Amino acid sequence: MNKTGLVNEIAAKAQLNKVDAKKALEATLETIAEALKNEDKVQLIGFGTFAVVDKPERTGINPLTKEKIVIPARKVVKFKPAAELGK
Repeated sequence: MNKTGLVNEIAAKAQLNKVDAKKALEATLETIAEALKNEDKVQLIGFGTFAVVDKPERTGINPLTKEKIVIPARKVVKFKPAAELGK
């Protein structure tokens, strides 16, 4: 499902017009993104948790040259689905 499909589903289920559903979705995504930029955890009970985690520096191999390279440390967003989501 893409963003347009999601907006359509939100509009239908929340009995909103598509413009208001799109605004609500964009506000939600913006709020989640801002929280993650501040390294806050976003926990949505029954859906899952978004969190920023540190990935340490590691050694990798360039598949073309077989040369060892250093992959720098970085921060990534991790999503852990709620148990109810998989049912």
